[in-house]
Amino acid sequence: MRVKVSKIKVTWVRSTINRKARHKRTIRALGLHRLHESVIHEATPQVLGMIEQIRYLVEVEEVKS
Repeated sequence: MRVKVSKIKVTWVRSTINRKARHKRTIRALGLHRLHESVIHEATPQVLGMIEQIRYLVEVEEVKS
C-alpha cells in the first residue's frame, strides 16, 4: 500500500542580497533561479527542512491534485 505524499508550491519572493551564503545555496538547491519563480516539490522532510531554513525568503502553498 502506498501513501500519497502531498505536493507544495514554493515561490521565491525576497532577494538574497546581503543574506547568508548558506541560504543562497538553499534557494538554488530548491531549483529556484529567478525572483518570483515557482517550483513544485513533494513535501518530504528534507524539502520541508530546507524551506524552514529560508521561510523569510519564500512563500509556500499546498498544491491540490
